[in-house]
Amino acid sequence: MLWIALHLPLLSLESFAATYCGAADAVPMALLDAQHIAHANPVAQALGVKPGLKRATALALAPHLVLGQADPQRDAQALAAVAHIALAFTPSVSLQPAQEHAAAPQTVLLDVQRSLRYFGGLDALVARLHEALAGLGHRIHCVHAPTAMGAALLARLHQQLRCPDLAALHAALDAAPVWLLGPGREHWEALQGMGLRTLADLRRLPRAGIARRFGEALLSELDRARGDQPDPREVIVLPDRFESRAELFARADTTEQVLQGATVLLARLVAWLAAQHAQVRRFTLAMQHEARRHSDTATPTSLNIALAEPSRDPAHLLVLLRERLARLPLSAPTFELHLCADEIVHRAPPNSELFPTPGSEAEGLTRLIERLQARLGNEQVQRLVLVHDHRPERGSPAQAVHADTALSVKLGQRLGHKGLASRSSPHIAPRPVWLLPEPEPLPERQSRPWFEGRALQLLSGPERIEAGWWDAGLAERDYFIAQALDGALLWIYRTRLPLSAGAQGWFLQGRFA
Repeated sequence: MLWIALHLPLLSLESFAATYCGAADAVPMALLDAQHIAHANPVAQALGVKPGLKRATALALAPHLVLGQADPQRDAQALAAVAHIALAFTPSVSLQPAQEHAAAPQTVLLDVQRSLRYFGGLDALVARLHEALAGLGHRIHCVHAPTAMGAALLARLHQQLRCPDLAALHAALDAAPVWLLGPGREHWEALQGMGLRTLADLRRLPRAGIARRFGEALLSELDRARGDQPDPREVIVLPDRFESRAELFARADTTEQVLQGATVLLARLVAWLAAQHAQVRRFTLAMQHEARRHSDTATPTSLNIALAEPSRDPAHLLVLLRERLARLPLSAPTFELHLCADEIVHRAPPNSELFPTPGSEAEGLTRLIERLQARLGNEQVQRLVLVHDHRPERGSPAQAVHADTALSVKLGQRLGHKGLASRSSPHIAPRPVWLLPEPEPLPERQSRPWFEGRALQLLSGPERIEAGWWDAGLAERDYFIAQALDGALLWIYRTRLPLSAGAQGWFLQGRFA
């Protein structure tokens, strides 16, 4: 067995300061629990603020101390993101119960013995694990040991430690202080009075006397840490639906402040998706606003983000959210965010080949369309749809691109097969992409069309189109490709009968690029 313990010593402070605007490490910060200091960062501790002090005493020592309220539920959501990232490396992930009463866990345990070969060894696995955890912004102690309890205990002392076998684990545990054990913390004064400071000192005493005086729990925890007693663990099960909340450090008056808090929730969403090896198709960000009056109830603002192609790229999701928030007016200051997602797609890993494939090119086009939709609106981004109608003005109408269509697949198939076949066919005359909204009449002199005061030179044609007899848009035309004096190529036509267009003569239909 090989266990990795990830201990977060500043979890409560980091989860509280996740939405803080600025460098939280440079500001004295502490959390309160029943008007007493529960946690303090290193800057506050350097000023004399220690856990257990009263609120008034802490403010007297550090007048600029930033105070917050301890929240175990907030800490649990932050630790869940770490556990979700760990699930992408092994299915055997569990949480180490907190030693303090009514405190949230701070340690995640991974059984990686069966994952070493897949990731190319322990060093490669740890490197990728730290890379995945970097996006959460937590300070993490990482310890490797043959037992789960041994790794969890040593992670509270060491930032980096590797115990490859039981002998190395036993040596590290013997040098550890007695208060590292949960029951040892409760009886610390009695143990210190007896001259017991390390776990090696504790092991030299008779077990029966220790159990009679301090209880069986002290020896049981020590035995599980050393591997002398079984230590079964309950693994974490992923929820079917992602849901996470974040209370903003300060009320947000602008969308940029909201985006900073939403970045934390997006990082948790990406961790949940990575654990399921899935990608998200749609997610919703709800913003809880501050009520203008005490008697009023503020209506939350919901922002639905739909993707044309499922993704779990944090940079891409952040760009889409930024574009949508930039166009969203806030009805009132925002103090809490809620992100949920339940539409996910299990897909194969992305292409990692050296040269781009048609699939990767279509993915880039899809992301461009998603960004344009987020900035301009869904109805403002349109695409041409082929219709079985020979009339140019009706043969390729524009329609809005909807996010629920498999755009990249359709475009890839169309460009990869039909588009190339139509270009190479010698029986289809070239057509311009730029068509005028309505055909523009051209002056005529001696049966020749004129454009901008000059006669046009006909290069090819005619191409006869007769269609629309089944509706009120009868078209009987002869199309030509003409060249203007400046070299521009125009697509013009001449009506064959006055009844076909309501008028007779030459018309400009489109321009070639």
